[in-house]
Amino acid sequence: MGKKGKKEKKVKGAEKTAAKMEKKVSKRSKKEEEDLEALIAEFQCLDAKKTQVVETACAPPSPRLNASLTSHPEKDELILFGGEYFNGQKTFLYNELYIYNIKKNSWNKIDVPNPPPRRCAHQAVAVPQAGGQIWVFGGEFASPDGEQFYHYKDLWVLHLTTKTWEHIKATGGPSGRSGHRMVYTKRQLIVFGGFHESARDYIYYNDLYTFNLDTFTWAKIAPSGMGPSPRSGCQMTTTQDGSLVIYGGYSKQRIKKDVDKGTVHTDMFLLKAEGADKWTWARLNPSGVKPNPRTGFAMAVGVNYRSILFGGVFDEEEEESIEGDFFNDIYFYDQAKNRWFAGQIKGPKSERKKRRRGDKNAETEPAGSDEASAQGLAEPMEIIKEIVAEDGTVMTIKQVISNQAGPASDQEDSAEEEDDEKEEATGPRVEPSPRSNTMITVKQGLLYVYGGMFEVGDRQFTLNDLYCLDLHKMEEWKVLVEMDPKTQEWLDESDSDGEEEEETEGAEGGAEEEEHEDDESEEDSDEDDGEHPAVEPKEKYSDYLARTEQYWIQLARTNLGSDAKEKKVLKVGHAMAKTFYEFRD
Repeated sequence: MGKKGKKEKKVKGAEKTAAKMEKKVSKRSKKEEEDLEALIAEFQCLDAKKTQVVETACAPPSPRLNASLTSHPEKDELILFGGEYFNGQKTFLYNELYIYNIKKNSWNKIDVPNPPPRRCAHQAVAVPQAGGQIWVFGGEFASPDGEQFYHYKDLWVLHLTTKTWEHIKATGGPSGRSGHRMVYTKRQLIVFGGFHESARDYIYYNDLYTFNLDTFTWAKIAPSGMGPSPRSGCQMTTTQDGSLVIYGGYSKQRIKKDVDKGTVHTDMFLLKAEGADKWTWARLNPSGVKPNPRTGFAMAVGVNYRSILFGGVFDEEEEESIEGDFFNDIYFYDQAKNRWFAGQIKGPKSERKKRRRGDKNAETEPAGSDEASAQGLAEPMEIIKEIVAEDGTVMTIKQVISNQAGPASDQEDSAEEEDDEKEEATGPRVEPSPRSNTMITVKQGLLYVYGGMFEVGDRQFTLNDLYCLDLHKMEEWKVLVEMDPKTQEWLDESDSDGEEEEETEGAEGGAEEEEHEDDESEEDSDEDDGEHPAVEPKEKYSDYLARTEQYWIQLARTNLGSDAKEKKVLKVGHAMAKTFYEFRD
């Protein structure tokens, strides 16, 4: 009884501490979010000008990460929504909707009236009802300088038959957050974890909520058993019986003033439904070849309910710098066997036949060569690629491919896995570059990988390429959209000394309106210039602000209300002016 009492007291103490921290973060972030609400409202005013659904053929979407890529539940289509782009100086957020036609290998942009506000790090799931729906919850909006954040707690549904958005207003749901996970199972959405961050504080969550798709009501659930610690960016996938598997993730905690310690989680849990509104946590200890510790990986459910893990990054944190090792490998988790194994690309059949002929010739070699072969198999293979960006920068990507074999006790599990290891291609092949924060989805046994980012030194490269892999054959990656080096623009901080003027023009992520939204940008530009003061050719931001300051202050006062303090009105007015200047220059 004494030990049990101590344990219960410890749990209650931890809950109390978490509640205090959430209250503290909420209070400090409230002011920041009020400032950003005016900017979000301004963007929504622009979106509200759209009065009808317009679908137009377009080039592939601009580079982005932390968007959502979802398979249409009834058609051979993929739906891309939201995301973010950083060009070295500014952060751009999106709320565009794109549809990729798998059979035609083509993109369409869908302009929909009153869409969700711009966001990234949200969650989207497909629901096979009423011709197909995409449900979206949460995410975040960031100020252009990336120093302020607004975390959403809204719920939206995209009706795919009519291509219209609907804002679902239901109380009692999760607090504002991003980096959470959401799945659909048995007529309900389930949301787990995530984090909320302000300029000075942050909090990670491990709470669970369900949203009933029949009653449109939220409910917080408290499973029995010991569950995962608070985290964001984990894997959450469904099993055939409606249970959930959670793997990995990331969290950090403050160990002293201005010093945070990050934790890369590698533990695994099963959330099992025991009955109506009754859930139980259980820790999993899978066998097999497990993924290296990493964050920023992407997850999906593939063939035969095997979970797929792709890519990610592991950051080596030094005192004054962070070096990241990026991955482009694939791991499968077999739910039925509770076992991980590394995915191996076999290569085209023609290559495999050549390798088999080579193997027959090798049979005449001395027996001592077996030892050398075994050593060669155990050692990782390093591939170095070079990509030249538009500005002449040479990006060197070092990729390490490990030859990992499962333990002998797993030999009976799968003959195809052994074939994968024997038939591993010997030469470099077409494949996605190592990356993190990418978007993946599975449709009819095909894995699709879109976008993401990687870093070289202090420079971040955001991608917009699209790859496909047949999970039944595991032979080779197919390139559907190649990475365009012209999109790899990076503006160093030194370029922004003084005012930010010409440098915004070429920002590919922010120039969505210039290149990939021609129709929308022309319409909006004409309408906006009639409502807001237009930016004159080659006009610097400082000159633009001096000329239009009173207009933006008045607009901020209208949005914030007559009770807002003058200092806050001035700050929000300037932020609105800067945002309009940067997105319309």
